[in-house]
Amino acid sequence: MFILYGLLAGFAAGLALGGRPGALAELRLRWIPLILAGFVVQAILFWGAVSDRVGALGPMLYVGSTALVFAAVLRNCRLPGLPLVAAGAAGNLAAIIANGGYMPASQGALAAVGRVLTSTYSNSAVIAHPALEPLTDIFGLPRWIPLSNVFSIGDICIATGGAVVVAWAMWQSRTTPLGEGSSRPVVPEHTGNR
Repeated sequence: MFILYGLLAGFAAGLALGGRPGALAELRLRWIPLILAGFVVQAILFWGAVSDRVGALGPMLYVGSTALVFAAVLRNCRLPGLPLVAAGAAGNLAAIIANGGYMPASQGALAAVGRVLTSTYSNSAVIAHPALEPLTDIFGLPRWIPLSNVFSIGDICIATGGAVVVAWAMWQSRTTPLGEGSSRPVVPEHTGNR
């Protein structure tokens, strides 16, 4: 949920810069079905009824769905902010793969948010000596913050990059069509009578 706060900050920055909220709907992203598929798989995977039964298939589905979203982010790196999102996603994916399909979370970060891991499949795990430890969930939002959770350096990059994308899209829309294949008409200037 840390990433949500980045998107909200980007929205606030876009408004402060005089941008239009409606411009976000005009942002043209490539490979949207991959992004949606990755998020849908994860939403289902971490739903209690599924996570209780998924067993050894859970880590493979988590890595695969994360890789789908990462591929779509790479495809859209032409947009400002998305290279930073891609760097963060790469760090998170590397940590997840290196730790067998789990994102390790430190005990201190979990304690900060007041979270206890369950025995069902979860994207988080406490591992004594995780691989790529600096890239794992070593930070935690204070529990008094709504939707507090653990997060990684990769999540910070994703949230920051996401904020840039949102603010840029809102601000840029004042003068320029957004992304590939924008449907906004370009009106030619008249230079004289015909």
